[in-house]
Amino acid sequence: MAKLYFHYATMNAGKTTMLLQASYNYRERGMATMLFIAGHYRKDDSAGTISSRIGLEAEAELFRDGDDLFARIDDHQRHGSVHCVFVDEAQFLEDEQVWQLARVADRLNIPVMCYGLRTDFQGKLFSGSRALLAIADELREVRTICRCGRKATMVVRLGPDGKVAKQGAQVAIGKDVYVSLCRRHWEEEMGRVGAEDLVGFTGG
Repeated sequence: MAKLYFHYATMNAGKTTMLLQASYNYRERGMATMLFIAGHYRKDDSAGTISSRIGLEAEAELFRDGDDLFARIDDHQRHGSVHCVFVDEAQFLEDEQVWQLARVADRLNIPVMCYGLRTDFQGKLFSGSRALLAIADELREVRTICRCGRKATMVVRLGPDGKVAKQGAQVAIGKDVYVSLCRRHWEEEMGRVGAEDLVGFTGG
């Protein structure tokens, strides 16, 4: 039976590379995949591109708020086979769109693999991530490390001056403005701990 999967991580953990590799594996075996990427910040309606830091890329359809993803996937399947659906930047999905993807798995029997961030730079859940954490059949954490070597679970955003931003819109364009950190170093960078909390702290 098909399932809805959510692969989540912080920035630069290799989520997109995993997505592209998994899609390639399907296609190498003669099976068709359908790829989506968030189109919220693109100026036109042309097909998007999913690209990884190591140079892999593939064409993908764009999704925006209000899109009916179940209808789009169902229509695509009626005109050709779809063996697996992949969604990059899944944190930008609306709550209803996550339910639509769940119906793709439940009613069309097509597995759906979502990849995205869990929390924003303020430590708050994205809407799509919240819904996926609630209803996905399987949750898979993609791990990366903080500068101290511990597992990174949070991200900070760097402003134009290179300093950590503590306020602002949830999303800023450009992946290079985020740094993945462990929870302890995130709290320090965000100014959530005082000097008294760092007594005896040796770093690392």
